[in-house]
Amino acid sequence: MKQYVDDIDNALNQFIVAKHTDQQIVVDAMKYSIQAGGKRIRPTLTLEFCRAFGGEMKKAFPFAAAVEMIHCYSLIHDDLPCMDDDDMRRGKPSCHIQFGEANALLAGDALLTLAFHTITNSPKTHGADANSALKAAVLLSENAGINGLIGGQVIDLESEGKVIREATLERLHELKTGALISAACGLGAIAANASPEKLQMAKDFGVYLGLAFQIIDDILDVTGDETTLGKPIGSDDSNQKTTYVTLYGLDKSKQIAEEYSKKAIQVLSDIDDNRFLLTLTEKLLNRNY
Repeated sequence: MKQYVDDIDNALNQFIVAKHTDQQIVVDAMKYSIQAGGKRIRPTLTLEFCRAFGGEMKKAFPFAAAVEMIHCYSLIHDDLPCMDDDDMRRGKPSCHIQFGEANALLAGDALLTLAFHTITNSPKTHGADANSALKAAVLLSENAGINGLIGGQVIDLESEGKVIREATLERLHELKTGALISAACGLGAIAANASPEKLQMAKDFGVYLGLAFQIIDDILDVTGDETTLGKPIGSDDSNQKTTYVTLYGLDKSKQIAEEYSKKAIQVLSDIDDNRFLLTLTEKLLNRNY
């Protein structure tokens, strides 16, 4: 895992630092957020699915970097006063606190734009297949847009201060969290030129893993340590949001997360070399950060 994280960090630095220096304040805001740490789960999944399906890792790096750029942009925007209004992210002041709201907004926009430039330019920079780059751009745009991450954010905002139904909560997290994790897995399959069946397998795994991941986030928002998490706990409660914990309680929420993790593991049973993914699934279920 550490090697993946180091490789991803190096790739992100190359894509952002080496070639974008003219508008320095926005570049600094991009670098500040992308280098703030984080688990790098999404790009790790991209690289690992590429490896597990017999692909050439070099071709997957632009796809992995792109999905992390999308994730980082979403966090910058999520913290803005017009959204969740959070002052801390990963133990540091949020991007809009550090650079101002307008520059944070632009930094998020820049990362979103750079993600698709990175993918579409990957045949030139990393020898990716042109058709694979096109498929990757389509998949990422679908899962990051109104039928994915943004759609989930809309439901999230509309649900503040309301008690929402179980199906709505599941759909919210399937879009806001699961869609991008599903895309990350699918991008690895695409980089490996995997079959349509394997691509669907990767995407299905990502949806289940994403739902389990978000439920654990809900649990940690109640039980976690602020220093370990790098952000205030209880933020969902202060924003009057329905979460798995408010709807089901802690014990039932953990049980549901375990059920989704089991579904993810079941998908992995059709992958021969799945040890890393199995370990990662179990680690994310039992994490405290």
